[in-house]
Amino acid sequence: MTAGAEAIVVLNAGSSSIKFCTFRRDGAGLERELRGQVAGLGTAPRIVAKRGADLVAERRLSDGPMVHAEALDVLLDLLRAELHGETIVGVGHRVVHGGLEFMAPTRVDAGILGRLERYNPLAPLHQPHNLAAIRLMLERLPGVPEVACFDTAFHRTVPEVAQLFALPPQILQA
Repeated sequence: MTAGAEAIVVLNAGSSSIKFCTFRRDGAGLERELRGQVAGLGTAPRIVAKRGADLVAERRLSDGPMVHAEALDVLLDLLRAELHGETIVGVGHRVVHGGLEFMAPTRVDAGILGRLERYNPLAPLHQPHNLAAIRLMLERLPGVPEVACFDTAFHRTVPEVAQLFALPPQILQA
């Protein structure tokens, strides 16, 4: 780890876990540094983190359920300890649904979060958790860019015939 290097954090906050990966940026490229997850949030929360093949952390976090905010705080503490002075300069988030509105990686602020919340009914088990992680990271790391990348972006790039194939003709004529 190089003091003065920069770190990019990638999060995938789901219904019962938060998966993460960090990349170190110094010089010309990115190098994967840490990866792991906080799992069992609704039951028996535990954290596992690795640097390459080496285990960095593996422990139970609580005897009972843990909410995402608590898990993100534990994760941020771990990252601060393990990044050894590297500055977090960006956070990428996996977000399930961007609708027709969001097809490319998008920098997120409070206004964008509000627009993304409209898609919660389309992915109720994941979207609210994806957005909660962004909201919490905006609070915990003020000024650090938060970028959402959307699962639904893939579907916007397939040919129109593939997008419409399974729809009944009555819908297509409406």
